[in-house]
Parts: sequence; C-alpha cells; structure tokens
Amino acid sequence: MTQGRTTDGSPSPGTGLILQRGGEELLLEKARDRLTTRLADNASLDALQAQIQPQWVRPVAQGQLVEWGIEADRLEDCLQRLRQQPAVLFASHVYTLANSPQTWIYLTEQITLQFAPDFGPEQRDALMQQQGLVVLSPLAGLPHTFICTVTAQASENPIKIANRLMARAEVLTAEPNVVITTAPLYRPEDGLYSQQWHLSATTSFDVRVDADISVEAAWDITVGARSVVIAVSDDGFDLNHPDLQGLGKIVAPKDLKSRDAVPLPTGNNESHGTPAPVWPLVKRTELELWGWLPAVGLCQFGPPAFWTITRLKNSLSGRSTRGQR
Repeated sequence: MTQGRTTDGSPSPGTGLILQRGGEELLLEKARDRLTTRLADNASLDALQAQIQPQWVRPVAQGQLVEWGIEADRLEDCLQRLRQQPAVLFASHVYTLANSPQTWIYLTEQITLQFAPDFGPEQRDALMQQQGLVVLSPLAGLPHTFICTVTAQASENPIKIANRLMARAEVLTAEPNVVITTAPLYRPEDGLYSQQWHLSATTSFDVRVDADISVEAAWDITVGARSVVIAVSDDGFDLNHPDLQGLGKIVAPKDLKSRDAVPLPTGNNESHGTPAPVWPLVKRTELELWGWLPAVGLCQFGPPAFWTITRLKNSLSGRSTRGQR
C-alpha cells in the first residue's frame, strides 16, 4: 500500500502529513509551536501581534511569509483567529520532514497541477472549483500544467488538497509549492575534528583553506541513511572493527573466494579492505574520527583477483533481486 493511501487508493485519514514531491511521498510532522502567515500589508503586523501575543515573530521565505512562535496550547486557537483577519491572506501550520527534523517546510497558498491530456478544460475547471482552487498561471514548458491558488473557499490546506487530487487518475502531478529551509544537521563535537582537513580545512601553513571536500554543506542536506548501502570490493575485511559497528551498518557481507559470509583477512597481505570503507563510513570512534557518510550501510565483498567485473555485477544483481541491496 502506498504511503498515505488506503487499500483502494484513496487518501488515508493521515494524508495531510504526506508531502508530494518529485513523484515521491515524504512523511511530515507538524510543528507544535509555530505557524506562518502571508499578510496583505506588512504594516498590519504590529496590530496582529498585539492581538495574538506571540513569543516571537520573524520573516521567512525572503520576507514573503511571517513565522510566529506560539505556545503549543494556544497554537490552534491563534491559527483560527489569524485566518479570520482581513489582513491575513494565508495562514498555515509549519511542518518538518519526519526523517530530517532540522528541515522546515513552510506552505504557500499555491499548488502546481498537471492534468492528463484527455482531461478537458471544462472538467478541469469544475474539479478546481470543487477544491477551492483558481488558476494563477500556466507553467511554461509543461503541457496541461498550471500554478493554482488555494482560495478562501477551500476546506483543506494545500497538502491535503494535493494528496486528494493525486488519488485521481486524471491528475498526473499535484504538488504544494513550499518553502524549505534547513538548519545544520550536525557538526562533530569531537576534539580532533578540526585536524581532519579533508573534511573541513582551516588556514594553516601546510593546508589550503579550500582543500576540503565541502562535506559540511553536504551534511546540511543529508548524512545518508541505512536505506542507502555502499558496496566495497577489496581484500579481507575485519567485520569486528569498532568503526564498523552499529545496527544495520554491515549488510550481507560475502567472501567470493571462500564462498561464505565472512570476508575476514586470512594473511598479512590482506589488510587494505578494512581501512578502505572505514574512512568514508565511520561515524564516531574513540579516536574521534569522522567519515563523510556516517549513516549509510556497508556491503563488503572480498573477491580474489581473478573475479571479473561481470561476475561481481552478477553477484550484486542476485542480491538485489533477493532484497539485499
């Protein structure tokens, strides 16, 4: 069953927490202590603050929206009061991505819709009127695609409307237009992190300031996930190495020479396999070292030298068909 759908394909009761994005359905969580508004005139902000008494306010989306910090037990009441104000064009909850709580999702009153070619203009207009939508403009470059505005006649927010429309065969795409901001996912607090110049270079007499791989910018997007598995083919791997421990860290290892699941080093010349995956994949150790993909999983292959690329690809393909990435 598709996330956010019942067995018959219709939206589930919790469908308001599913964000349609690029053909994927992203699980959201509703922030308990903040909301956003789009104001007709920013001059009305002081009067609204006097009525709502927020803990704080700040502009987001380059000033297009105003974010309000509200106590959790007052949030719903304040949201309804703001929606009734003539100066408020749009008011909404704030969301985060369930698997990335530092990523804030701010709704706008717009939805992008793409219809099937055989869905005529009259049918399209009737459907949008039913949902409380009006066409703002066609989207250049994509046929049968429109940017629509959620009007005051809409009974649901853009996320719920988009999910309901995606359940219809004549709707190819229905995505709320959102503003996404991210906070740094993390920065290692380890004492020796500053000495790992390949991750974050600092000015020194022997290291250029731009010598790193800009990993901190990548971390602000993701540190990987266990659903992402990197396969490493090398000589022996020490499966008991402390840097490679953790639930789901090692995925279906295989020794292609001995034809078993224990590709341990068996000789003095089989020492390269262990450090090769440790550097990119280690998370935190007693040595206070960090890799650049600390959250991903690792699939280790210890093939002999005579294994060809074709044989290795066939082995990987067999694992993929069995659900072992």
